[in-house]
Amino acid sequence: MNLPNALTLSRIFVVPLLVVVLLTPFSEDWFGVPRHFLGVALFLAAAFTDYLDGRIARSRDQVSRLGILLDPIADKLLISAALISLVENRLAPAWAVVIIIGRELAVSGLRSIAAADGVVISASRMGKLKMLTQVVAVALLILSDAKGAPPVANFGYAFPAIQFWSVPELRAAVRHLFGEGIVTFTDWQVLLYTAGRAMLWVVVLSACLSMYQYFRAFYEVTVRRMAAGSDPPQPLPAAPNAAGHALHQKS
Repeated sequence: MNLPNALTLSRIFVVPLLVVVLLTPFSEDWFGVPRHFLGVALFLAAAFTDYLDGRIARSRDQVSRLGILLDPIADKLLISAALISLVENRLAPAWAVVIIIGRELAVSGLRSIAAADGVVISASRMGKLKMLTQVVAVALLILSDAKGAPPVANFGYAFPAIQFWSVPELRAAVRHLFGEGIVTFTDWQVLLYTAGRAMLWVVVLSACLSMYQYFRAFYEVTVRRMAAGSDPPQPLPAAPNAAGHALHQKS
């Protein structure tokens, strides 16, 4: 087994440990380290291997079928486990997590159908961008953990990113941050939680947009093949994004 595949497997092995750390109810400290600090360290280390394994595989010409199979599985396991743990701790809304994970399953199914039809999905940075926003949102929400619960009890709005400013704790934290008092640890938790929930909206929107682009691109190539009356394997046309890049294999 080469180094890139070993890094990918390590990401998979970190998943159960991350879930245990995030959901352990009987201890707020692990080896003297606060539980949420250890949780975010594990999560970020595992997420970094996603960048590292691909870079090493390309630089050393060690791209393998095993790596191509395991890499997206490891990504989805890591993100899904972290998001579901956040729902359990009431740090993330269940509806947002359902959309994000549902999108992953839908795109994975579409890619399987495309591969069976001999359609190759062209590369893009969209998948990496989506992964980055997910990592930022999850890390912020883990850091805001207040003993297995959100730092603010009344953030349960249907549209929290819009109604955040109506929460007194957030207004107080912002005032303290800009010099009207002392910034406390709780203030930082509230600010991180607010930023994390707002970033989660970015993740949901980008997930829906990229899913639409995948399905539209697949539909376009299917229509062209039907019009041509033949079924030759061909690359899937690039799904346009803000940067004008094509689709990336990492959905």
